[in-house]
Amino acid sequence: MTEWVVRIPASSANVGAGFDVLGMALGLHAEAGVGEPAGGAVAVDERHPADVAFRRAGGSGPLWMRSPIPIGRGLGFSGAARVGGAAVAAVQRSGPSALDDPATRAEILALTSELERHADNVAASIYGGVVVATDRGVVQVPLAFNPMVVVWVPNTATTSTDHSRGRLSDTVSRADAVFNVGRAAMFVAACANGDVAALRAATEDRLHQGVRLELVPESAEALEAALDAGAWASWLSGSGPTIAALCDPGRAEQIAAALPESGHVKLLRIDHEGVVALGAATVDDDVDLVAAG
Repeated sequence: MTEWVVRIPASSANVGAGFDVLGMALGLHAEAGVGEPAGGAVAVDERHPADVAFRRAGGSGPLWMRSPIPIGRGLGFSGAARVGGAAVAAVQRSGPSALDDPATRAEILALTSELERHADNVAASIYGGVVVATDRGVVQVPLAFNPMVVVWVPNTATTSTDHSRGRLSDTVSRADAVFNVGRAAMFVAACANGDVAALRAATEDRLHQGVRLELVPESAEALEAALDAGAWASWLSGSGPTIAALCDPGRAEQIAAALPESGHVKLLRIDHEGVVALGAATVDDDVDLVAAG
């Protein structure tokens, strides 16, 4: 393995009303590098999203990856893989300090957004924190609190983003558009001001969650259970079926215990670094099918 590795956070996209706009980086990390895989890493082939991004960014040689990020569960595996591949190519070309260059991060964003077809999850994995991602760039949302993110992942259900998007209407009413604009603005303001009491209303949505939750009623049950147990806010992570909830760290265990037994829980912090180059491999989480194409 190489002396350096690239570490990439998972993400929760479509946060509340921020469909295709709001993303959150999570403290659940994949790693990628060039060379022979070791220590739980696997070589990826040309079909893998990390390898596609790696080659498109000019990378060469055998690429490996290891990851605890579940695939097809709404925690940004494909986005993190693509960011990892493009970042490895940048580090291979210019050294680990390349990822400190805003221009390099912007290049990674442009490539991975094109491959992913939306920017909210890759922007979170690149920049860390909570981000607003549009076709005009990325802005990080200031956070006046340091919450725990309780993530509930169903044990069996997975979601195809393309399939679930196909169920969404191409048009929305003016009332629903105004509703979501207001809720997304409220979420950004609540984060900046530390107004946790506003977060529940700020993560309500009329564009996609209702349609998608019809397909996964156990996820709808988990969302409501998190709120009933005292979470500040809860939403369908990405296209689902995972549910994410923000809460006071002191309530995290209580909220986790209230969630359905048909899934497993991860207690995570928000990752504030985004993609970084490290001197040695550090991920020791359970590996989760990283070789899938």
